[in-house]
Amino acid sequence: MRDTESQPLEIEMNVYAGRPPRRIRLGRAAPLGWWPAVVIALVSLIDKIESSLVAGALPLIQEEFGFGDTWAGAISTAALAASAILLLPAGYLADTGRRTGLMAAVVGSWALLTLGSGLAPTFAIFFGMRVLLGGASQLYSPPAASLIADYYPSASRARAFGFERMAYFAGTPIGVALGGAVGAAYGWRNAFFFIVIPGLLVAIVCLTLREPVRGLGDRFGRLQNPTAEAEPTVSAPVMKPRMRDVLPQMRQIIAIRSVRLIFVGMGLLFFGISGLMWWLTTFMQRFSGLEGGTAAGLAGGVGLLGIIVGTLAGSRIGDRGQARRAAWRVTLSGVSLLAGTASFGLAIGVPVLGVRIGMFLFTNAFFCAAMANLTAALADLLAPERRGVGFAVLQFTLALSGAVGPLLVGAVSDLFGSLLYAFAALLVPTAASGLAVLRARSSYEAEVVRA
Repeated sequence: MRDTESQPLEIEMNVYAGRPPRRIRLGRAAPLGWWPAVVIALVSLIDKIESSLVAGALPLIQEEFGFGDTWAGAISTAALAASAILLLPAGYLADTGRRTGLMAAVVGSWALLTLGSGLAPTFAIFFGMRVLLGGASQLYSPPAASLIADYYPSASRARAFGFERMAYFAGTPIGVALGGAVGAAYGWRNAFFFIVIPGLLVAIVCLTLREPVRGLGDRFGRLQNPTAEAEPTVSAPVMKPRMRDVLPQMRQIIAIRSVRLIFVGMGLLFFGISGLMWWLTTFMQRFSGLEGGTAAGLAGGVGLLGIIVGTLAGSRIGDRGQARRAAWRVTLSGVSLLAGTASFGLAIGVPVLGVRIGMFLFTNAFFCAAMANLTAALADLLAPERRGVGFAVLQFTLALSGAVGPLLVGAVSDLFGSLLYAFAALLVPTAASGLAVLRARSSYEAEVVRA
């Protein structure tokens, strides 16, 4: 039970930048409510739905424009590579600017570029639109992650990041299913037109968020924890990062052993996930004898269910166990990644549709349970004034590794004449991701304290 005399359930404090103090109920897991997590989750959802429409409608787009699997994989690769270029400036803006306004502007730009994708008359123009959209798509990630860490204390961060990660990964199967279903019924261009209005609405919803004081979530955690040191009455002023300081900050962040291993583990995982989800509909068509719309719907439905179950269960187990066991989030993530790799191997190795569907479901569930906890663990390892740059480096890593996955799968498929061999190659990076994450256990707790 909380010591209510030394740790009051309510306190008056500054929570929003440029606004007067307000009374906060510290007894809640989310002192400012769950609405910020919901809004950020909607941003991630609309981003991944849009970017995954191509995967669901890919056979139809290939049929109209006449390009092979290597170029099909290059669409995703080029888009992710373009996003990597802008991630570091986005991290700087997340640490210095108004994060809520930045997210709204980014989402609004997506809607316009999505409209351009549907109107593209040639493959070259379509490819260019996807590259431009890829460059803009990841700009929201550093400010979104920084906002979640400031809205929520450490004890509930896995759940808050779980909402965002669940939406992020759920958007992929929804987009795949939507692209396949709408493409088969009304033409692939209408799948892109369908998502423009929801994108504009989410941009407007972003404007309902207020900018929290930086480091607020960490302060909530100290006030909620009866064993923590007393809150200091006077704190040193925090120097605003400058653009020229970004590279030195990157080196300092990467020098943290646990952070470095989490980057490696998540990068390897994203390499495998991006290749899997980009080609899953095509895989189900070629090796399970399903038609395009059925394959897209089945791949999307199985992926969505696994993502929801894995994220909700994994984030709750992560938050509960972290308070009682050292490095619990990291241990849980490493084990989940290895279990997901085993499920993935069975999914591609057993040519029985029912078994294949069940194993793909478990694959998504285990991988997403790991992602929610690893994102929360990373927030704990980074100081508040460095989280924007830290998450930019993470997203940079994920963008580059994710860019390679679809292209490599397509190239291996063309080289060996079988998508099955290409999927089997993805088992190596996903297994390596679990081993890398487990190595972070020994240094995690000490480095959280130093942060």
